[in-house]
Amino acid sequence: MEPTPEQSPHHAYPDHWEADVVLRDGGTARIRPITTDDAERLVHFYEQVSDESKYYRFFAPYPRLSAKDVHRFTHHDYVDRVGLAVTIGGEFIATVRYDRINAQGRPASAPADEAEVAFLVQDAHQGRGVASALLEHIAAVARERGIRRFAAEVLPANNKMIKVFRDAGYTQQRSFEDGSVHLTLDLEPTAESLAVQRAREQRAEARSVQRLLAPGSVAVVGTGRAPGGVGRTVLRNLLGSGFTGRAYAVNRSFAPDLATLDGVPAHRSVGEIGERVDLAVVAVPAERVPEAVADCGEHGVRGLVVLSAGYAERGAEGRERQRELVRQARSYGMRIIGPNAFGVINTAGPVRLNASLAPESPAAGRIGLFTQSGAIGIAVLSGLHRRGAGLSTFISAGNRADLSGNDFLQYWFEDQATDVALLYLESFGNPRKFHRLARRTAAVKPVVVVKGARHSGSAPPGHAVPVSRIPDATVSALMRQAGVIRVDTVTEMVDVGLLLADQPLPDGPRVAILGNSESLGLLTFDACLAEGLRPRPPRDLTTEAEPQDFRDALAEALADTTCDAVIVTAIPWVGENGEAHTGDGEVLATALREAAATGPAKPVAVVHVEMGGLAQALAAATSTAAPPRSEAPSAPVPAGHARTRPQGAHASSGHLTSAHQGAGGVRGDGAVPPRAPGAPGSTLGGPAAPHDAPGAKAGRIPAYPAAERAVRALSEAVKYAQWRRQAAAPGKVPEFLDETIDEHAAAARIDALLGPGSDPRGRPLTQEEAADLLGLYGITVRPGLPAPDVEAAVAAAARLGYPVALKTTAPHLRHRPDLGGVRLDLAGERALRRAYGELTDLLGTPAELRPVVQAMAPRGVDTVVRASIDAAAGAVLSFGLAGAPSELLGDTAHRLVPATDRDAAELIRSIRAAPLLFGWRGSAPADTPALEELVLRVSRLVDDHPEVVSVVLEPVVVATHGLTVLGASIRLAPPPARNDLGPRRLPSY
Repeated sequence: MEPTPEQSPHHAYPDHWEADVVLRDGGTARIRPITTDDAERLVHFYEQVSDESKYYRFFAPYPRLSAKDVHRFTHHDYVDRVGLAVTIGGEFIATVRYDRINAQGRPASAPADEAEVAFLVQDAHQGRGVASALLEHIAAVARERGIRRFAAEVLPANNKMIKVFRDAGYTQQRSFEDGSVHLTLDLEPTAESLAVQRAREQRAEARSVQRLLAPGSVAVVGTGRAPGGVGRTVLRNLLGSGFTGRAYAVNRSFAPDLATLDGVPAHRSVGEIGERVDLAVVAVPAERVPEAVADCGEHGVRGLVVLSAGYAERGAEGRERQRELVRQARSYGMRIIGPNAFGVINTAGPVRLNASLAPESPAAGRIGLFTQSGAIGIAVLSGLHRRGAGLSTFISAGNRADLSGNDFLQYWFEDQATDVALLYLESFGNPRKFHRLARRTAAVKPVVVVKGARHSGSAPPGHAVPVSRIPDATVSALMRQAGVIRVDTVTEMVDVGLLLADQPLPDGPRVAILGNSESLGLLTFDACLAEGLRPRPPRDLTTEAEPQDFRDALAEALADTTCDAVIVTAIPWVGENGEAHTGDGEVLATALREAAATGPAKPVAVVHVEMGGLAQALAAATSTAAPPRSEAPSAPVPAGHARTRPQGAHASSGHLTSAHQGAGGVRGDGAVPPRAPGAPGSTLGGPAAPHDAPGAKAGRIPAYPAAERAVRALSEAVKYAQWRRQAAAPGKVPEFLDETIDEHAAAARIDALLGPGSDPRGRPLTQEEAADLLGLYGITVRPGLPAPDVEAAVAAAARLGYPVALKTTAPHLRHRPDLGGVRLDLAGERALRRAYGELTDLLGTPAELRPVVQAMAPRGVDTVVRASIDAAAGAVLSFGLAGAPSELLGDTAHRLVPATDRDAAELIRSIRAAPLLFGWRGSAPADTPALEELVLRVSRLVDDHPEVVSVVLEPVVVATHGLTVLGASIRLAPPPARNDLGPRRLPSY
């Protein structure tokens, strides 16, 4: 909205304050500044507020607003007087206002830094978290305008408003004065306020997903009159899945006398239904979607699954159509899956929803699956079905213009029906948020990701995402830091997902191998070594082994305390007549299940070759579906009506009893805690089984047709289990760093170096400026004295003391010892003069080479420590050995900032050349504690000062005792915008 001439021309309408937010119940609303055009909306809004709420706002009966009141509440300068409104469908549902005041409580301007704040929420929308969201946004606005404190007067009986202030997490003071509660809030964000904000974000976003996955009623908009077509197919699949709610067919072209279609009520519009619809599946041409969205929004539909294509995947015109779709849906408080989506599935017994194009619903199970591609979704569903796996939920989001993988991580985090989350992603809309949510979710259940479009250099068509310059190898390392299991193919995702869903976590990398083929056992042994596991020599049961022999051998291996997992290999066994027997797979499967059921809880996987019946038998046993309920068959249900359940009936596997709860355990307040993570032998997301408890997940043994696939899945489980154990005791930043860091002095220095009106591209620091700034963080850079001629070099060496090093600093030669631009261990003047002549004769003039002289550092391992800011992912810390081989092989490790002591230790140990730091081939170990401390100091520097967009320390020579930083470069720039800080808001369109 544009400002009017009555508003101050010096403070234009702040459109960056506009935001879409998700409320506590999962619906959306829009927050924006109030303008002079809102007078009529304000009056209408006030008429809908109860007398009690008006009394709480004005401390007296106040039935209507006067013309003076309306003028005051709609005219703001957006600095000292600011008003925000929450709107749904263009109408106000809440307002907040602040007025800057001085110490005496009178109206004031800057530099006064306190403001009086007051809220008013329409009664029909109280309890939805509206005031809490408004407080976050008005506080951010106030901080932007130099206000540091809010003062509020609240009547003692207004418990809801007092609770909003009390629960916000800000530092506050309360007193009772003149019959009211006086509250003062310090608006500086705290660890508690950030935790409160993120907890509210999680509950709201999880609830918004739950509303779509557990609807009580579904309308398929665009159901064709003739069989076939997208809409009719979705309706057929919806009914075929046994959906427990009400279903409706909607098409504006239906004949007026058409009452039912496929046994469900048929209507020409959603408005004709006469009852509220929870979910609408939109399957009409793109040009008709706005009409369908308006029909849904005006009649209270909660969410949309838009299958229609013709959006951002079609170019610029489609991108604008997609933006308008999102804006339109959000204006009505609705969230969207899609457009260009394949649909959603929820197998929970109380729901049984298949609102997708998948012709067959998967079995109910413990795996959640999210894909950005319909084709990949079809492939994964097919693969899981062939292997007998069940799903809790399936979402194919298409262009994911609104709901994305982040939202479903919020949902699965506390969904008691999901033990493993599988995601196929082609882009990250908010990488920082993904890392935060994935790390939190991985602490309680596995998150397995396949990343498509890794090397294309651009986002897939239809995905509006920030462009990241981070190489794919760095993305993979950051996922590992978050506990995400990243695999390369969809097949690997299914392999790993099945093992994690069916088996307990291994306690370590020790693997027992047994089977009736020595060759297959050796192949498995080699595969284990290649994946970093510690296999025991394979136990050959010979080709004469019978199922009983397998059972005894598996029971013995499981009871052995020196192994953490077992891989069983099986080939057809040979009978007395020399013929191969392949038909006893079911017998063997039964024997293996019996052994697993009676032994300690350790992961078991089976590798089979041409074993008829074994894969099918193990697939039946492996099914991640919960056992069937012992519920009597229901009588046929009339079309469009929901079944009624016996009192207290519920689905197994933790499903709740109501259709709105059955999607996975989010209570009405969204506060179901996740299950206890990380117990040894735990079943991942279910109650943790004791390590030696027999029969944990008995009967569920995943089978693989190749040793490499089974071993790769087990290897990922071992690494994930190790990460989970470490995550249970997170690292910390050592307190001693604070004693040697001057953060305030560094901030002042950075401000001075950037200066007013600094170039957005930033500026590199000189060697002296970089060394000075690093010194404020306890990092000493060994000085290098310039040597523009040989005499200056000799004078510099005399000042520093021999032996010295002579090196070039020209950009094209820097850090390139392979080009001969460095001479070391120059013991005297004669050697220095000779080296200087060689450099200038070989590489160029002194003006071109820019030579410097440095005192020699103690011998050690040459390393590189870097930190850089990526606009999408944030600050990334990197480490590797110096030199061309490491760069050529990509042997560099990465972690996100801020880094803890554990992150620093893992960083330097995770490169392939790390043994060089720890006494390889009898050399003296390097001082890795000193190196870890340096890494932490660099992390603190870029975390404390986002203006530091690049730091390179090269080389860092790590000796047996201590280290030496020989070179440093820093680049400063105005800090890039952060989309993961500030008040909660949805991505803007």
